[in-house]
Amino acid sequence: MLYAEDNKLIFRFDDHLLWIQPWGDNALRVRATKLASMPTEDWALSSKLTSTEPAISIEEHKDSSITNGKITATVSQRGKITVYNQKGDKLLEEYARNRRDLKDPKCSALEVEARELRPILGGDFHLTMRFESLDPKEKIYGMGQYQQPFLNLKGVDIELAHRNSQASVPFALSSLGYGFLWNNPAIGRAVLGTNTMSFEAYSTKVLDYWVVAGDSPAEIEEAYSKVTGYVPMMPEYGLGFWQCKLRYWNQEQLLGVAREYKRRNIPLDLIVVDFFHWKHQGEWSFDPEFWPDPDAMIKELQSLNVELMVSVWPTVENASTNYPEMLEKGLLIRHDRGLRVSMQCNGDITHFDATNPSAREYVWSKAKQNYYDKGIKVFWLDEAEPEYSVYDFDLYRYHAGSNLQIGNIFPKEYARGFYEGMQSAGQSNIVNLLRCAWAGSQKYGALVWSGDIASSWSSFRNQLAAGLNMGLAGIPWWTTDIGGFHGGDPSDPAFRELFTRWFQWGAFCPVMRLHGDREPKPENRPTDSGSDNEIWSYGEEVYEICKKYIGIREELRDYTRELMKEAHEKGTPLMRTLFYEFPADKKAWDVETQYLYGSKYLVVPVFEAGKRSIEVYLPAGASWKIWGQDVIHEGGKEVQVECPIETMPVFVRV
Repeated sequence: MLYAEDNKLIFRFDDHLLWIQPWGDNALRVRATKLASMPTEDWALSSKLTSTEPAISIEEHKDSSITNGKITATVSQRGKITVYNQKGDKLLEEYARNRRDLKDPKCSALEVEARELRPILGGDFHLTMRFESLDPKEKIYGMGQYQQPFLNLKGVDIELAHRNSQASVPFALSSLGYGFLWNNPAIGRAVLGTNTMSFEAYSTKVLDYWVVAGDSPAEIEEAYSKVTGYVPMMPEYGLGFWQCKLRYWNQEQLLGVAREYKRRNIPLDLIVVDFFHWKHQGEWSFDPEFWPDPDAMIKELQSLNVELMVSVWPTVENASTNYPEMLEKGLLIRHDRGLRVSMQCNGDITHFDATNPSAREYVWSKAKQNYYDKGIKVFWLDEAEPEYSVYDFDLYRYHAGSNLQIGNIFPKEYARGFYEGMQSAGQSNIVNLLRCAWAGSQKYGALVWSGDIASSWSSFRNQLAAGLNMGLAGIPWWTTDIGGFHGGDPSDPAFRELFTRWFQWGAFCPVMRLHGDREPKPENRPTDSGSDNEIWSYGEEVYEICKKYIGIREELRDYTRELMKEAHEKGTPLMRTLFYEFPADKKAWDVETQYLYGSKYLVVPVFEAGKRSIEVYLPAGASWKIWGQDVIHEGGKEVQVECPIETMPVFVRV
C-alpha cells in the first residue's frame, strides 16, 4: 500500500513500514522499520530546517514518486526504491533479488531483500541495507577516518565503529553526484563493493538514511553541513602552533618549555597538559604533588600569550572522591556481567555515561570548578584507551551504555557536554580535541586528531587520506600527531627525516600540533613520560626547518582564519581534495597524494625517505607557481619539482 501523509510518501506491506520525506535542500530522508510505529530519534539530522513541500505522485499500478528540488525517489508497487537527480540520472537503486515483483527485470529466485530487518532477541533488529553498484568506476569519499592509504573508498570494507585512531563518520560523497548519510549510530559495517554496496547495523530499531543530489562536491557538502550543523568559529589560538608531548609530568617542566619558546622568539599559541595529571581517575583536577599552583601556572602562561589545554578522561576509578556520588546517582555506565570494570589502565576503572544528560552535567561541573574557572578554555576530551578493555566487546559496550544500537554516539555526546557547559558559561568559540567523532560532532566544537598512530612513513601516508576523508565527512577541524605517536627517537637521523617531512605538512593542516611518545623513556619519572619532543630536541638542522615552517604558519594566519570562517558558515573543509575545487578535471578525481589548503595552496607532502624530487599534477582550470618563485605553470599537466629536505613543494594558485 502506497499513500501520502504529512509530506511523506509512505509504503506499508505486512509489518514493514517505509517513510520517504524531504529533509533540506535537494535531499530526502528514508526510514523503515518493522515496529508498530516509526522511532523518533533524528540522530545526526538534528539541525532545525524549514519545511519544504515535495511533489508526490501516486498512481495505481505504477511506481509512485516523491520529488524535492533536484532529487526524486520512486517506489515500486512492491516497495523498491530508486533515486534520480533532476536530469533523470540514476543515483541509487536498491539491490533486491526476489520474486515479489515479477515485472522487475531483476526478479530472481535468490531471495535477497534490499531492506533486511532481521529480528534479534530483545526487540531490536540486525539491519542490512543493500544497493546496486551502478558503476564500477564510481568513486566514493568520506566515511570518516580509517588507517589506510586509500582516498577513494570504492571497493573498501569499512567497520562502522570507533577505535583508537579510527572514527566512523558515515557520510559518503560520490562522483555520481550524490551524498549519502547512514544516519544510524549503531556498530556495523559498510561494504562499498563493485558488485553491490551494503550498510549494516548489528542492533537497531530502524533503517535511517539521508541522500542529497548536487551538481558539485561543494554543493553536496554544504547541503550536508546544513542538516547536521556547523563548527563554531575557530578561536585565534587555533590558528598557530601547538606544543605537546607524552607527557609534561609537572608544573615546572611545562612552564620551562613555554619559557624557552618565548626566549627563542618562536610563536607558540598553546601547550598541553596530557593525561595522569590527576591523583585518581574521575576527579578531574590537578594532583597537588606535581601541580602545586595551577593558578600561578595559568597566569604565567597567559602573560606569555600561550593558552593551556588540559586532557580530560571519561574514566572513573573507585578510589576517586567522586565515585560514590556518581554510583548513587546512576551516572556510570552499566555492565551486563562481572564486576563494574570496563577497562584496566593504572587500575580497574569504569566510565561515566556520556549518553546521560545528568552525567554530562556532573562531569562538566567538576571540569568547570577545577579547570575552566581557573582560566583553562581548551579541553582534550580523550575517550581513553579501548585496547585495555577487559571484555572483547566492551569497546562497544562502554561507548553504548551496554547498547549496541547507539554504539558510536559516545564521542559526540562527550563533546556535547563540554560544549553546552562552556556555552552556558558565556563562551562561544569552543574547541574540544577528540580522537573520535560521529556525524554532527562538528557542531560541538570537535577538533579530531588521528589517534595514537605509528611513527613510520606508511603511517604518515595514511594520515593524508584520513584527514581529507574526514573533511568530506563533514568534520572540517582535523589534526594529527606531527611525527606520529608511538616511538621515534629524536637523536635517530632516520626519524629526524620523517619528523621533518611531517612537520612541514603540519603547517598546512587545519591545526598544527606537535605530539608524540618519544624514545628512549626517561628514568625516574612517573607514569608514561616520554622523551623530549620540542623542536630543539631534533638537532640544529631540523630546528631551523621547524622554525621556518612555524613562520610559514604565522604567514598563513589571516588566510587560515578566513578558511575557518568559511567552515563555520558553510561547512567547507580546510583540507580539500583536488576534485573539490576542480570537479570538471577528470584527473583531479584520481590524485590521492596532493591536496589543496583552502582554494589557493596546492600542497605536495613528501612521503618517502630520501626523496628529493617529486612529480606534481597541476589541476586544469587555473595557473600555478611554486611558493616563492615567479615562474607560472598552466594547469592540466604534470611537472617535476625539487624537494630538498628543507622544503616541501607548495604551489600557489595564480
